[in-house]
Amino acid sequence: MWIADKWKEYEVLDCSSGEKLERWDQYLLVRPDPQVIWNTPKKHPGWENKNAHYHRSKKGGGEWEFFDLPKQWNLHYGPLTFRLKPFSFKHTGIFPEQAVNWDWIMEKIKSSHRPIKVLNLFAYTGGATLAAAYAGASVTHVDASKGMVSWASENAAVSGLSEAPIRWIVDDCMKFVEREIRRGNQYEAIIMDPPSYGRGPKGETWKLESAIYPLIRLCTRLLSKRPLFFLVNSYTTGLQPAVLAYMLGTALRQFHGHVDAQEIGLPVSSSGLILPCGASARWEKH
Repeated sequence: MWIADKWKEYEVLDCSSGEKLERWDQYLLVRPDPQVIWNTPKKHPGWENKNAHYHRSKKGGGEWEFFDLPKQWNLHYGPLTFRLKPFSFKHTGIFPEQAVNWDWIMEKIKSSHRPIKVLNLFAYTGGATLAAAYAGASVTHVDASKGMVSWASENAAVSGLSEAPIRWIVDDCMKFVEREIRRGNQYEAIIMDPPSYGRGPKGETWKLESAIYPLIRLCTRLLSKRPLFFLVNSYTTGLQPAVLAYMLGTALRQFHGHVDAQEIGLPVSSSGLILPCGASARWEKH
């Protein structure tokens, strides 16, 4: 398992009964987590002194209950800064477990010692975009949500990356890739963090299990003759690391690289447990 254990301003303090208690800088949040199926005593005082609590509804969805929390605040990870704000469906604006991939992205780009163009699909609020840009790559950031792209641009600004070579694109990822192929554009690295289910800006539906492999294969046509890496994340429990590895390995066979795939996780301070948070597959050219 790849573990995001270098955070200073974020930590999972405890988890029990379908929920996790997290510290986001000085603020304590309680959020649901479907992986937490055990029922251990909630001894940490933060359970009673939380700043906000997201309650799941039995009908699906849910809502935030706020006690003492600003509308937004900044969180730092190494050289990167993120503007956080609790919004729909329990989210705050970043997935902290992805920090383990941000570190890898930065190391790969810096150690390549050559110009790298990165395509980040389903790019959300831009964690991977900022990591790649900070490491010196030029990045094309694509997401179907105008609000998310705008938020990612804010994160770039507060990270001191306003002048970095980042293209901000609001578009359906599959259609964008098809257009880039027609334009003849190429990239040394591709990142994708697709949702399990989603809709594009014009109502296009996306279901991960049926759409992910065709998209990976399509993206291989955008890789340059000297590709550096291809990273795929999945939060869908049905897509195990071995499945992700096989998809990347078969789609990129002609590039003669190496694939590794693992669960990604976050350490839990109170128990020493590592909380699983999805899976990632990394293809890299040696």
